[in-house]
Amino acid sequence: MSVAEVNGQRISYQDSGGEGPAILFSHGFLMDGSMFDAQVAGLRDQFRCITWDERGYGGTGTTGPFTYWDSSADALALLDHLGIEQAVFAGMSQGGFISLRAALSAPERVRGLVLIDTQSGLEDPEVLPLYQALHDEWVANGPSAVQDVVASIIFSPGVEVEPWFAKWGAMDPSSFTVLFRALVDRDELTERLGEITQPSLIVHGTADAAIPVWRAEQLRDNLAGPTELVLVEGAGHASNMSHAEAVNRATARFVAGLDA
Repeated sequence: MSVAEVNGQRISYQDSGGEGPAILFSHGFLMDGSMFDAQVAGLRDQFRCITWDERGYGGTGTTGPFTYWDSSADALALLDHLGIEQAVFAGMSQGGFISLRAALSAPERVRGLVLIDTQSGLEDPEVLPLYQALHDEWVANGPSAVQDVVASIIFSPGVEVEPWFAKWGAMDPSSFTVLFRALVDRDELTERLGEITQPSLIVHGTADAAIPVWRAEQLRDNLAGPTELVLVEGAGHASNMSHAEAVNRATARFVAGLDA
């Protein structure tokens, strides 16, 4: 991993290099840039693939409370560091929250959007008590008692979860509250989707336990630019991991088509 000192942060990232169009992959909650390993492996010969660890994850620390607007500024600063004027922003769940905010704050830097299992709205009030209980247990005693529940929300059956359990166990529990508050206190963007005119590809697992398919349809129906929705049959929340081939195929077609 390389490190960029930008926007007051030390951001850990990987860059495949190459002359192809740049894709910046932004990961989901409790994940890190490695969740896109299959995308980098499958797309790096055609595109310049950049993954990064957002604030508080992987090799990137956090200096205190932050919002996803701050994280979108981090992403844009990372592109500056790499000398990239414009990129496709590909984000899964939390990474989609960041990508949408980048498109709103710096539209000239966002060539297109790949929105994977994400949404423009807020968490369902009916599930917030469950998430709060998971948070409280994690902070008090570490993730071991709740990691299976968390994994069932994020991953489809068949995804190897032990490496993620190890990463979660190594996290500082005291930092978890900062990450959790960024997630549950984020602002609603649905009414602003009409300001986003870039082409967008929306990819969503039909078995997503965290964000229902109607949220993907809401993105499709409200984004102002050319928009396509691809449903990945049987995929859960992290569809790019469990159904990498389908997600890679759709992403490659979309990004290559931006030059058409």
